[in-house]
Amino acid sequence: MIKAGIVGGSGYTGVELLRILAGHPAVKITAITSRGETGQKVSDLFPSLRRRVDLAFAAPDEAALDQCDVVFFATPNGVAMQQAAALTKAGVKVIDLAADFRIRDVAEWEKWYGMTHAAPELVAEAVYGLPEINREHIRKARVIANPGCYPTAVQLGFLPLVEAGVVALDHLIADAKSGVSGAGRKAAVANLYSEVTDSFKAYGVPGHRHLPEIRQCLSHIAGGREVGLTFVPHLVPMVRGIHATLYARLTREVSEAELQAMFESRYAGETFVDVLPAGGHPETRSVRASNMCRIAVHRPQGGDTVVVLSVIDNLVKGAAGQAVQNMNILFGEEESLGLTALPVSP
Repeated sequence: MIKAGIVGGSGYTGVELLRILAGHPAVKITAITSRGETGQKVSDLFPSLRRRVDLAFAAPDEAALDQCDVVFFATPNGVAMQQAAALTKAGVKVIDLAADFRIRDVAEWEKWYGMTHAAPELVAEAVYGLPEINREHIRKARVIANPGCYPTAVQLGFLPLVEAGVVALDHLIADAKSGVSGAGRKAAVANLYSEVTDSFKAYGVPGHRHLPEIRQCLSHIAGGREVGLTFVPHLVPMVRGIHATLYARLTREVSEAELQAMFESRYAGETFVDVLPAGGHPETRSVRASNMCRIAVHRPQGGDTVVVLSVIDNLVKGAAGQAVQNMNILFGEEESLGLTALPVSP
């Protein structure tokens, strides 16, 4: 059995990790921490886990994290980098669901996140945990940087086009919408029901922290060429889900049928990417509570613009589910183990 620990288990990503790992046949959760909930039973805070998780939250400095095989950090940015070195030295694998190890340029990371990086030596060896492009590197990693939710939806949507070299890299556009759970479980006026319901807004238009992460990955896919990306996130009045509408300009003639075949071929062997039939329009509710990304590709009016629609559950494929997918790869388990639950509807 894989002994797993969770640091920061009282947030939305933490409880999603608990939900998935509690049903994972190869995992035993041996430690879970929360500064604010120390001593409280997990099932008291999250009654949905009664009779499935019989642990209490421990203080981070009291939990036996060094006795785990893998530790997930479901914490704010800046936490995992403080503890990762000691854990890896003890032989523990680290999967960070925050952004501490996603951006390889430490100076760039410090600019966007406003703090000094505490473990720059680990940034160079950390593996970006998008299985669809980094599966072989993930197998040998000590530290995995779990991708952000927006970056996952955007990158999976653009990936086949960028790999095939059929679109202009200097003018990619990602228009993305997220449910409120993406902001976390913390108390904030902007996230109150009365503030969010019956409303729809863009934010982070001048620049969002996920922008350099997306550009870095797309540049890697493009063989190191620079990528020009306009990324605009939006908040929509739903609990979970991300819908990314992506725009790219074709650089050569590619029919809609060829585009469809390109996407179907690229993702033919991927358990968690579903390319819809031609003309499809994926909905966020079709992936709710699942680790699936559903994609459709269009070429409106036969013009030179490709439109890709990409939907995920921000807490699963965009966070906890992808982290468990990475863990499965890391420990040689079947990649889909513990992640085969169907989406919930309604």
